[in-house]
Amino acid sequence: METKKQSSLGGTQDQNDDSHASAAQIPAKIPLITPYKMGKFDLSHRVVLAPLTRQRSYGNVPQPHAVLYYSQRATKGGLLIAEATGVSDTAQGYTDTPGIWTKEQVEAWKPIVDAVHAKGGVFFCQIWHVGRVSNSGYQPNGQAPISSTDKPLTNQILVNGVDVAQFTPPRRLRTDEIPQIVNDFRLAARNAIEAGFDGVEIHAAHGYLIDQFLKDQSLTTADEIGADRVGIRLSPFATFIESVDSNPEALGLYMMESLNKYGILYCHVIEPRLKTVGETHETPHSLVPLRKAFKGTFLVAGGYNREDGNKALTDNRADLVVYGRHFLANPDLPKRFELNVPLNKYFRETFYTSDPVVGYTDYPFFENIV
Repeated sequence: METKKQSSLGGTQDQNDDSHASAAQIPAKIPLITPYKMGKFDLSHRVVLAPLTRQRSYGNVPQPHAVLYYSQRATKGGLLIAEATGVSDTAQGYTDTPGIWTKEQVEAWKPIVDAVHAKGGVFFCQIWHVGRVSNSGYQPNGQAPISSTDKPLTNQILVNGVDVAQFTPPRRLRTDEIPQIVNDFRLAARNAIEAGFDGVEIHAAHGYLIDQFLKDQSLTTADEIGADRVGIRLSPFATFIESVDSNPEALGLYMMESLNKYGILYCHVIEPRLKTVGETHETPHSLVPLRKAFKGTFLVAGGYNREDGNKALTDNRADLVVYGRHFLANPDLPKRFELNVPLNKYFRETFYTSDPVVGYTDYPFFENIV
């Protein structure tokens, strides 16, 4: 008969009492490939797809080729977080990133979400506003980007190492304008649920608008669709896009305590070791105090591989581990981790191109190359 036993890593896992298979015939389960219950969602493993900007949503509208991209990476009970998705026409700062503020965008997301659900996946939409990380060319009527400050960013090379980002000096939001931004996030969350997503992740990291404020009121999104459908992404230690804090440890703990009041589903935090996208460094900082302080599901991201992802779970430093570049290049990453087989190499030069296939849906599955 089928019985349930408590996993040593949390959640439950099946145990067949009538099975006479020897231990040698059953592959040993590694921590990354063990089940976990995240609120009402029963996850079959702990390998999470990071929200990866791919710049293939022409005109800010999700495209049919995203159906294949996301469904390739979907597994039964696997959590995927969709790429950063704009909450309004003022939220844009990169070419061809998706939005979810119009009816057309909502309808375009529906077949993508349906394809993930058809594979049994759990799908969250990351909603964002870039704030001052923009220029007037991306803004309605050529206006200045909005922010918590009027201090301009230094023009810099984008993460693809090719295009130079020219930033327009931002306009500081008036206090009476902030409720409209909050409402944009609420509407985006509502639209995400209408599109079929299982929940939303609020992008409050990496120097974008909420990271520029770090205000509690932005989390009224939780009131709109229910805290059990809301996660948040934070990077208190990161210095992306001139987003430096003088006391990141205190900021991180303050955020954990604040988030606990809302009872949100999960917190997705970037490791202090991630200096820039793709670059890690040694650091004395740790996410352990934040992990201990937060009462919900704790996700970690930042340069993880199979070995240290397993160790993070074994050491109880996280509940789930988020993978970006490796999942981008290996649509079957959970299976590869389970079998401990080599990974495809990723090609950075195609991360942000507009091609609907190359560097997007053409990475091979393991069974097709053995």
